Amino acid sequence: MISRARRLERRAATTTLIVALQALAAVFFLADLTADLAREGMGIHLLIEGCAAIALLLAVIMGAFQIRSLVMAARQDEVAVAMAQGALGELIQLRFDEWRLTPAEADVALFALKGCDINAIAALRGAAAGTVRAQLARIYAKAGVSSQVALVALFVEELIDISDLL
Repeated sequence: MISRARRLERRAATTTLIVALQALAAVFFLADLTADLAREGMGIHLLIEGCAAIALLLAVIMGAFQIRSLVMAARQDEVAVAMAQGALGELIQLRFDEWRLTPAEADVALFALKGCDINAIAALRGAAAGTVRAQLARIYAKAGVSSQVALVALFVEELIDISDLL
């Protein structure tokens, strides 16, 4: 998500620069057209120049809407990520409470959900690998699963709305 947000920011910045240059060109052409009309009157050359200036002005307006759209998309992505993080955190805490995990088991379960193996969890907690293995066995039993992958899958299943994928 972070790389998508950065891409959107870059696209918005690039589009803003292009639109600003187009706006300057549109102002120049409209000023030139106005001066030519005052001097020469309407002719085919000025009609074509006027159409080009109007097309450029329309491109400026469309570019401004594109920038607005990119900024809104970036904001929506940020909100969606924040909501997903909050929802996952709430779901994890709800399940840990439901399973009546001890604080130590909750720590171990959280590390397991993050993908840490037994040795990594033991190192992070300053515990023996056998202790972590026993804690994981209790966590899996309380959660009704038999492995770390199944534990992670429990949470993923609850967060994915299958109807959106079908």
